[in-house]
Amino acid sequence: MCGRFARRSTQELLADWFDIDPEEMPWFAPSYNAAPQSYQPVVRLNPASGRREAALLRWGLIPHWAKEANFSANTINARAEDAAAKPAFREALKKRRCLIPADAFYEWQRLSGQTRRPYAFALQSGDPYAFAGLWDCWRPREGEILETFSILTTAPNEIMAPIHNRMPVILKPSHYDSWLAPESTAPGDLLRPYPAEEMRLWPVSERVGNVRNNDPSLLDEEEPRQGSLFE
Repeated sequence: MCGRFARRSTQELLADWFDIDPEEMPWFAPSYNAAPQSYQPVVRLNPASGRREAALLRWGLIPHWAKEANFSANTINARAEDAAAKPAFREALKKRRCLIPADAFYEWQRLSGQTRRPYAFALQSGDPYAFAGLWDCWRPREGEILETFSILTTAPNEIMAPIHNRMPVILKPSHYDSWLAPESTAPGDLLRPYPAEEMRLWPVSERVGNVRNNDPSLLDEEEPRQGSLFE
């Protein structure tokens, strides 16, 4: 699964990376510990103009047909293999795809019992990247419309497999247009593990486990404790 990620790139950099007019972007600060239920920027196609736009959506998808908002606790991720068959995701997979900007994501390696060690995963190039995402718009009986998103996951690549049995789908920039235009390609053609040789990982502080911690030092490398895979 993917339950935490970091986005340290500036708005100016992301506007250029995702080909969005910076004047039209909502304001958002870097997030070094993005967690479920938080609002994060996503990139999608504007239905009127057909151009890419950035919008702030809440992490944890609520399908538009839901009667209550309690879906979001279980829909932070969508399995790429199953999304087309799951009622919560299948319509969004056809019509409402998005990109979730990130610079790294976190995952925990289970050492023994309740002991786990967090690692960060990024690209060797240091470039930002995008998770493949789905979004939806939920209208409660009362109150404001709520837009939410989910991150698609897939089988792990070679660098991820020793840590966890799933990883988020990371899309190459050359695939952004295809992913955002559902009619142009079958989703299975894009939802593959990212090439392991283009990624790197490093151990990080256990502070990342607390959502109240949100500072650049969360991405600093820390020496693994005894019993870690990498000793």
